[in-house]
Amino acid sequence: MRRLLALLRWAVPAVAMLLAACAAPPPPPSTRVVLLPQDDGAPSAVVVQTAGGQQRLDKPYERASVVAASQPPVVDTTDAATVQARNPSLFSMRPARPQRFVLFFDTGGTRLAAQSQRDLDALLGDALSRPGADLVITGHTDTRGAAAANDALSLARAQRVRQMLIQRGFAHERIEAAGRGERELAVPTADEVDEPRNRRVVVDLR
Repeated sequence: MRRLLALLRWAVPAVAMLLAACAAPPPPPSTRVVLLPQDDGAPSAVVVQTAGGQQRLDKPYERASVVAASQPPVVDTTDAATVQARNPSLFSMRPARPQRFVLFFDTGGTRLAAQSQRDLDALLGDALSRPGADLVITGHTDTRGAAAANDALSLARAQRVRQMLIQRGFAHERIEAAGRGERELAVPTADEVDEPRNRRVVVDLR
């Protein structure tokens, strides 16, 4: 009788442990890879490979889970809300998206048009709000005048905007300025056409 009771005392915890093991959820994947969409909508893809095989992810929010290196990745699909909820710290560190501003000029010189002078304030505010931001300023002209003169004028416009931003507190070492003359017209025209939309600088904030 004592021996039977001893066996029962041993058997009951063993059965309980077995039942607990059966009820336990499977271990979480050791690695997860989620393909996020590109900001500009361009297609992208990534291959996730283990010793057991590989899977290609080429659609936004496809997810590959690796449970064991000896098995191929398991692919399913998640969504933006789930990814952001599970990875808040990663999304909080994500840099702001690049922005583009276009400023226009009065004809024949480096004076900003009235509306663009106001737009420059908004540009500067956004630029100063981003620690470590860079600015690339590209000047353009319309087709009035000689090509060489327009090259010089487009560069002067870019440099003028650069100087205005520096005077208002943006770091000079983080601004690049270049001129493209009449090579990249916003509005295609014939030669010697006065087109206000082509007299511009394009400022990329990144």
